[in-house]
Amino acid sequence: MTRPVRVRFAPSPTGPLHMGGVRTALYNYLYAKQSNGTFVLRIEDTDSQRFVPGAEEYIIEALRWCGIFPDEGVDENGKMVEEPSEKHPYAPYRQSQRRGIYRKYAEELVNKGYAYYAFDTAEELDALRKEAEDKKGTFTYNYASRDFLKNSLTLPEDEVRRRVENETNWTIRFKIPENRTVKMNDLIRGDIEVNSNTLDDKVLWKRIDELPTYHLANIVDDHLMQITEVIRGEEWLPSLPLHYLLYEAFGWQESQPRFAHLSLLLKPDGKGKLSKRDGDRLGFPVFPLKWINAEGEISRGYREDGYFPDAFINILALLGWNPGTEQEIFSLEELINTFTLERVVKSGAKFNPEKAKWFNQEYLRKRTTEQLVADFKASDAGKLVGYNDTYIGAVCEVIRDRAHFVNEFWDLSSFFFVAPASYDPASVAKFWKDDIKAVIPRVHSFICEKINPFTRENIEQQLHELITSNEWSMGRVMNTLRLFLVGESKGPGVADIMFLLGKDEVDARIKRALNTLG
Repeated sequence: MTRPVRVRFAPSPTGPLHMGGVRTALYNYLYAKQSNGTFVLRIEDTDSQRFVPGAEEYIIEALRWCGIFPDEGVDENGKMVEEPSEKHPYAPYRQSQRRGIYRKYAEELVNKGYAYYAFDTAEELDALRKEAEDKKGTFTYNYASRDFLKNSLTLPEDEVRRRVENETNWTIRFKIPENRTVKMNDLIRGDIEVNSNTLDDKVLWKRIDELPTYHLANIVDDHLMQITEVIRGEEWLPSLPLHYLLYEAFGWQESQPRFAHLSLLLKPDGKGKLSKRDGDRLGFPVFPLKWINAEGEISRGYREDGYFPDAFINILALLGWNPGTEQEIFSLEELINTFTLERVVKSGAKFNPEKAKWFNQEYLRKRTTEQLVADFKASDAGKLVGYNDTYIGAVCEVIRDRAHFVNEFWDLSSFFFVAPASYDPASVAKFWKDDIKAVIPRVHSFICEKINPFTRENIEQQLHELITSNEWSMGRVMNTLRLFLVGESKGPGVADIMFLLGKDEVDARIKRALNTLG
């Protein structure tokens, strides 16, 4: 009988959520939604030394900004659920709050002969590693070394019992079987085989802080929470043999989830994993939201850089997944209906920051005028006071195709609201020459006296006829007019600018420029 789909996103609160982590959450979410399944958010905070205050809240806020709302783990107010309920039956969803359950599972493995107590100190293990390095080798705690180390496989039973009861500096390690082929299957990569002699005896539980390691905690929680598919990053692929062996040791093979390991997000040149350093160096964010660390250093976020959340999601969806068509723009609903793990690629996906900007521009173009007005007013609060939404909307329509982000709107359109106080020297030097100085006053008079009504169409048509009939240079006249109206020789079409400003404002700006430039 097929089990209901249950997937989980299980980040560690050790800092801001990388965009690769958001992609993992997105793929889990899409897989769950298209199967009418359940998407669980679980916080794996058992590594107390790497815990960062505020990271959990950051993870939740980032997912909510992206429109990824877990079915379990987080309540409607964005708080982790701590008490079981009908909607959240497996609470708490922080592993640190579940710490009391893991020791019994680790000791169950000891009692069944699949794990053992290890009493070697960190200093002793460091010494063994250094000794091996001095001999140009590598020390590994495994089948070849465990019979010579301080553990319950080598020490007398009464000494083991005494140490377990009285000491705090011991661990429980998994006993990897010797020389066995571990056969596995990955939903993306297919069948995989690994010889167990290449594996080490991982620590499962630590007495000193009474916390499990990732390997034990995630296996136990996935089993208890009835997870059916584990969709996670490629970095966990080397752990897959151990996890298969753990399911076998517990006798949970029938309920073992299927695994899918996602490829890495790569630098723009494809050479290595995408990191914050790459973003800082090349000028783009790698985190969904802005992050301020303990030293006060600020890392940029896609939200603060002006990306729409649906554009950001669209970007991530296509970094490692091929829909099999030429379509590039997908709503979240379309992604839910289209996404399949079978079309997730095995190779790493190069991140293209220019393509990311293109995606945002496409979503900007799809927004209604009313939405753009609201966006513009929110991004430049105070600068648009006194202007009605109809005028602001008309400005938005003129500049929308010139922008990648709404936060560029003011720089692209400030002259529609504030007359230029100065004129770009390079543009002046290029266009304000003696021959054009005799032409512009005639054009000025024509604009003020002849163009009626003052519509965009009349402005464009009649200016064109005036310039061509007098055999003036169209480019020089128009760029000079734009310079007078805008303050520089770049911007929207001159007819668009004049129409929105109105004849009186156009007259005033040309007079001001003539007086200023002589």
